[in-house]
Amino acid sequence: MSSLFRWSSAKVTLLVLGMTAATITPIVISAPASSQTPVPSTTPSDTPSPVTPSDTPSPVTPTPVTPSPTSTVNLSDVSSDYWARPFIQALAENNVISGFPDGTYRPNQPVTRAEFAALIQKAFGNQNRVRQLSAGGFSDVPANYWAAAAIQSAYETGFLAGYPGNVFRPNQEIPRVQGIVALSNGLGLTGGDTSTLTNFYNDASAIPEYAVNSVTAATVGNLVVNYPDVKQLNPQQSLTRAEAAALLYQALVKQGRAQPIASNLPASQYVVAGTPVATDIVSLAASSSSFTTLTSLLKTAGLADTLQQPGPYTVFAPTNDAFAALPPATLQQLEQPENREALIKILRYHVVPGALTASQLPSGKLNTDEGRPVNVKIDSANSQVSVNDARVLQADVKASNGIIHAINQVLIPPDVNISKLNQPPTGNGTPDVNVGRSTRGGRSYIGVGGNIGLSGDDTALSDTNFSVISKLGLTNFISVRPSVIFGDDTVFLVPVTLDFSPRRAGSVGERSFAISPYIGAGVAIEANADTDIGLLLTGGVDLPIGSKLTLTGGVNAAFVDDTDVGLQLGLGYNF
Repeated sequence: MSSLFRWSSAKVTLLVLGMTAATITPIVISAPASSQTPVPSTTPSDTPSPVTPSDTPSPVTPTPVTPSPTSTVNLSDVSSDYWARPFIQALAENNVISGFPDGTYRPNQPVTRAEFAALIQKAFGNQNRVRQLSAGGFSDVPANYWAAAAIQSAYETGFLAGYPGNVFRPNQEIPRVQGIVALSNGLGLTGGDTSTLTNFYNDASAIPEYAVNSVTAATVGNLVVNYPDVKQLNPQQSLTRAEAAALLYQALVKQGRAQPIASNLPASQYVVAGTPVATDIVSLAASSSSFTTLTSLLKTAGLADTLQQPGPYTVFAPTNDAFAALPPATLQQLEQPENREALIKILRYHVVPGALTASQLPSGKLNTDEGRPVNVKIDSANSQVSVNDARVLQADVKASNGIIHAINQVLIPPDVNISKLNQPPTGNGTPDVNVGRSTRGGRSYIGVGGNIGLSGDDTALSDTNFSVISKLGLTNFISVRPSVIFGDDTVFLVPVTLDFSPRRAGSVGERSFAISPYIGAGVAIEANADTDIGLLLTGGVDLPIGSKLTLTGGVNAAFVDDTDVGLQLGLGYNF
């Protein structure tokens, strides 16, 4: 211990504090802002297979897809009054389907099995694999065939299957029933009373026996679209490109990746309503995986019933990512009974009386239901609308009682102080100690990481080694962060840190991020024969990347026999 301060303690302190100060300074994660959230793109073709897959895939939750707010695709043969235009246009604007080089879509052209496989790959490319195609693949699909990869993907994700004899028949036109079966199987749909099919389809007897269960599940799931007669399935008729677009769109609706077609559009009358779907503002929000936080808060505040009334209302709806960008403890505090008034004010600040589409929104002040105005800005050149500092991601989602505009930030009324929601109780003047709680810097976690040695040669802290990390909140602003760095001279680090409130760090695409700095001191314990103990200084940042995970990085300086400095990076699982 005689060389405890062999390296000047003043220099080490300056290094740690300097790097911590740099982390506390707001960091900008640069990425170009997009006016729309892209959807998986697809080739203009479609075709499922006739055989029901032997493996039933488990449903997965893909990344939510948001249609673009403005029409950017012009398909010359899909007129404004064409029955399937809403399905085709929404998918085309998000690159799920595309037209031909001459600007047409050819909606009445039949779809081949290879084309349908290509559509499935683009629309559901992130689906879990449930089986593996044999090394040789299908005998009639050469390795260099244009859709070979799409066919393999559609097979392995459980959507499509082959025919006996190990053939796929890629150029065969796919019947409507096979397209429905493919989507039903791929999405893992089950349930429904098969005897009720006759209630939905006049030609239910023409449905092949192998397809009855899948068609029933698809019907109950509102996947089936029949034109021109909603009660005529025409199961053996070749699937057209327009019909394929309608089925794909309804499958995305089922996954919560697209909003149901508005009930006031003619296209909605061709969707077979196996299960009645409510289309009020709250029901639409609840049906989308992008608004689960908003839906939960509306129920907590007791406003859900209000927004299901006739209205009409215009709602600027923050996405889940928008709420995630708030200081981590904010949502937990808002859900507490003592903060219900603040929650109601915040939510009502997002509601405007009347149904206003994006083209009807006035530039300037707009009064809200909370009694205070928001500032609307219209950028006509870029077809972009913003409200206060929030950007409209998806405009004009039509509900039966109003309009929803999805936004990328939560609007905070001027009479609500978010920071005060995160203050510790002051009843008896002592902080509320609760090991493992969230702090103002975020939730507690445990995880793994790595250490990069920066200086010294005494402990594992000075080398590149594997580490285990953790954060245990004690009060609203104090935590302990035990970690162990493995190596020839394994070292245990036990710092107590002061956690700062999150600072906005910028955004990537439409997702905003906030960093939570911390600084502290403690002990470093070298696990050798002598078990040396020394002073530890630490500083760094936490970066929540969702409700379950936190990225963390920090600089540690340990004064044991020598002075060791290391940079520790890790990923923690929140609890």
